[in-house]
Amino acid sequence: MRIEKLNENTKKNLLDDLLKRSPNNYGKFEASVQKILNAVKEKGDEAVFDYTEKFDGVRLDAENLLVTEEEIAEAYEQVDDELIAIIRKALVNIRDYHQKQMQYSWFDSKPDGTILGQKVTALQRVGVYVPGGKAAYPSSVLMNIMPAKVAGVDEIIMVTPPGKDGKVTPTTLVAAKEAGADKVYKVGGAQAIAALAYGTESIPKVDKIVGPGNIYVALAKKAVYGFVSIDSIAGPSEILVLADETANPRFVAADLLSQAEHDEMASAILVTTSMELAEKVSAQTDAFVKELSRGEIIQKSLDNYGHILVAETMEDAIDAANSIASEHLEIVTANPFEVMTKIRNAGAIFIGEYSSEPLGDYFAGPNHVLPTNGTAKFFSPLSVDDFIKKSSIISYSRNALEKIHTDIEKFAEAEHLTAHANSIKVRFEK
Repeated sequence: MRIEKLNENTKKNLLDDLLKRSPNNYGKFEASVQKILNAVKEKGDEAVFDYTEKFDGVRLDAENLLVTEEEIAEAYEQVDDELIAIIRKALVNIRDYHQKQMQYSWFDSKPDGTILGQKVTALQRVGVYVPGGKAAYPSSVLMNIMPAKVAGVDEIIMVTPPGKDGKVTPTTLVAAKEAGADKVYKVGGAQAIAALAYGTESIPKVDKIVGPGNIYVALAKKAVYGFVSIDSIAGPSEILVLADETANPRFVAADLLSQAEHDEMASAILVTTSMELAEKVSAQTDAFVKELSRGEIIQKSLDNYGHILVAETMEDAIDAANSIASEHLEIVTANPFEVMTKIRNAGAIFIGEYSSEPLGDYFAGPNHVLPTNGTAKFFSPLSVDDFIKKSSIISYSRNALEKIHTDIEKFAEAEHLTAHANSIKVRFEK
């Protein structure tokens, strides 16, 4: 991996480089995506079936679009019992963590008859997009469905592209069943997003769409926002390790590569105060790449977006980490909890040398759907909050309104909204 001294120029160049991976730079694909969205909006199932045949090589119809209980049972027979048991253990951790995020309605009553409050309501129907093929990750199924279940969503609709045999990846189906998906449809790509956003004869319209996908899926989610809500526009995966001279270079290298193997646009960054550690990590990553099965993808990722930055001080290193606002941030320093208090921007923070990033991907419980491309400066991980909505509650008695009605009337008149003022006045006419 390339080693550079951290300064304002290298930091700026790095940030500019990372932003090239943003879905906001996928403009050349937008016209193609919009064409698919329009077709599904106008033609419904017919367009969904045509695009599935074109892109996935499978001809579906209304009879076999929905995954059946028989297909789910078949999937269970094909998935190793030990993996099913592990999925169930992970689900307990994910459920327990997200239950602590629950919010509840509240009401505040005053002696004059005023009642103010907030009503919390789960969304009625949510769509979960799950990639297929080589990107079929059952862990992503669990992470997207479980917070919706905890929130109390009435109906969870999952969509995922079929294989050439017209079937869904067995591990994906098992994860969906265990997590509590109500229906699973065999459709992927922008056409799946359109079906969820607009509804078709077979696939119901949802209130919100969550889940990762390729460029076409990301742009489709961006385009349908407003017809439905979405979680975020996910970018390529990324990790930043913040380390000092106490860090184990072998551990650090292994953790950097855990994200670099996702795809050639993934980013792996080490920011350290130790040149010795930087050199050892660089050498160790070279050794690992030769051993790992996805070595070619890892090497291209490192060549494109892999960086080792050596800072003069830990304060400089922390400042760089906050500027980058990485999806995953590992802190491997002599006093990691002290450093953590100075971190403002990160999707998930892993503290200490035994808190490897894959813990968050699979098992610990916190959600692995995280903000990318610097959006951790203003976005949070997927949570129960994403599957609820809030309504303000306002109830005044006559006595309570009488005390303040002239204030409201004057406020409305100052904004030249006489109908607003009149709405209050009529209640106190002689």
